[in-house]
Formats: sequence, C-alpha cells, structure tokens
Amino acid sequence: MSVSIAQTALVDKEPQFRHGKPTRDGRTAKNKARYAFTVLAFLVPSAIPLLLFVLGPMVAAAWVSLHKWNLLAPMQWVGLGNYTKLFTDPITGDVFLHTVYYIVGYLPLVYFGGLILALALNTALKGRSLLRGVYFLPVVTSWIVVALVWRWLLSPSNGIVNSALAAIGIQGPGWWTDPHWAMPAIIFASSWKDLGFVMVILLAGLQAIPTDLYDAAKVDGAGWWRRLFSVTLPLLSPSTFFVVVISLINGFQVFDQVYAMTAGGPNGASEVVVQQIYDLTFRYGRAGEASALSWMLFAVVLAVTVIQIRGQRRWVTYG
Repeated sequence: MSVSIAQTALVDKEPQFRHGKPTRDGRTAKNKARYAFTVLAFLVPSAIPLLLFVLGPMVAAAWVSLHKWNLLAPMQWVGLGNYTKLFTDPITGDVFLHTVYYIVGYLPLVYFGGLILALALNTALKGRSLLRGVYFLPVVTSWIVVALVWRWLLSPSNGIVNSALAAIGIQGPGWWTDPHWAMPAIIFASSWKDLGFVMVILLAGLQAIPTDLYDAAKVDGAGWWRRLFSVTLPLLSPSTFFVVVISLINGFQVFDQVYAMTAGGPNGASEVVVQQIYDLTFRYGRAGEASALSWMLFAVVLAVTVIQIRGQRRWVTYG
C-alpha cells in the first residue's frame, strides 16, 4: 500500500523533471522561456507604439537638448549649454512659478468640487443618471471650444459673468486682460471642464464602499459628518490618490486653455512651461533649449510623482 502511494507521488512529480532542471514552482527553464515568449507576444502590439511614439521621441529630445538647432540648419553640439542657459534665465523660473500657481489653484477646486458632486449624485436623487451625463459632458468636449466659451463668458466688456456682477452692483475684473486675473480665469475654466472626470472617479470609489460600514456607524450613533470623516474619506483615499496624481501630472502639462484664452499674456503673466517649450521651438527657433526644458519638466513631474507614491503609505487605505 505504502509503495503504491510513493509511486503515485513520484508520477505526479515526474512532469517537473521531464524537460530539464526544475525550479521551485516546478517549472523547467524551457517552460519559463516559453511563458516569457508568450507574454512578450501579447505585449508587442502595445509595446511597439510605446517605443515609436513615447520612448523614441523622449530619446530624440534628449539628444536634441545637447545641441543648438533651429529645425532647419544642421545641429551644433553644445553639451549641457542649453541646460545651463535655462537655469540662469529668469523666464524659466517665471514659467515654473506660473505653472505651480495654476496647480495650487486648480487642484483644490477640481477635487473638492468633484467630491461634492460625487456625494450628491451617490444619493437617491431624482434624475441622477441624467445629471451624471450632464456633468461629464464637458470632459469629452474639445479644450479649444471650452477655452473660447470661457473667454467669451469672462469678457471684461460684454461677458455674462461681469454683466451678472454688474446687476448686483459689483464691478467685475478684467479677467484674461488683467495680469492679476488671467491665471484665475484659466483656473476657473480648467476646473469646470475637469469636474466631471473627478466626479466619476470618486463616485466609483464611493459605490465600492460597503454599506455595512455605514450601518454599523449609524448604530454607534455617528452622524453624517462623523461618517464622512471616519468612513467615507479614509476608504475613498485610493480614488483620491489616483485623482491627485493624474491632476498634478495634467497640471504641469497645462497648455491648450492657456494658449486659447490668453496666449500667455498679458505681459507673460499666464505663461506656463509647456507654452514656453512651444514658443522656444516654433517662434524663436531654439529647439535645443525647448528639448532641454521639456526634460527639466519631465524631471520635476517624475520627482513629484515618486514623492506621492512613497507618501501614499501614510494616508491611503486599501481594503
């Protein structure tokens, strides 16, 4: 009896030894290689566009950043000269400060606005499906269209916003014609457009929270605010983390609305990093400096993202 059991056990283990030296999980080197080639075969359709349209241009930009080039004449090697010139140019600091100013104003507005909408549409509200579609509609609308509409709404002379303010006795600001109000105008337009995206992400997170936790909190006597801060927000932290990371990356890359609403004006008050990259390339013919500035922006975005990923352990709750 014991001999037959031992033979059965050996038969069961035999395939692990049949094609070569086994690994800890019973796979042979041949099977592991076959598995790796299978995975690569499925990755190739997405890897090829990634190499051609993302990694390839990044490497090319790094090479161009080491040259002086106007897109027409042959490139001239300058080494790190473009980076040195950008670091000593006060305009570089200005455009980074304007970009940070945009993010500081945009991120709280779009997050808390999206959170309020998500909390409201997560209740038994009549017509909530229609409202979800209405609030999400600006997300799929072209940025140029949204920017031009907001440029008209915030027109200092005949805009609806200033007309409404004048009706209640308030003189509206110059908005995109005023250096102090140009960036706030862009922030308002950007927040309005992206509210729907944040709302959908947070709404999905809210619907994933088990209702048993709310029932238990009610039994313990927790009110609405206590449930919000003790149950909702902690369990919503993964969705919040995703929204913050994506919004910060998009914030550093802001361009379309700035170009359409103010073109960086007035007097450069709303010029951001990506617009400076665009201007250096196509207006001033300094593609090498533009490539160097793009890599500087990449380094900043990468550093901020890494800090967020490492810091998530302290405040993000999974499960």
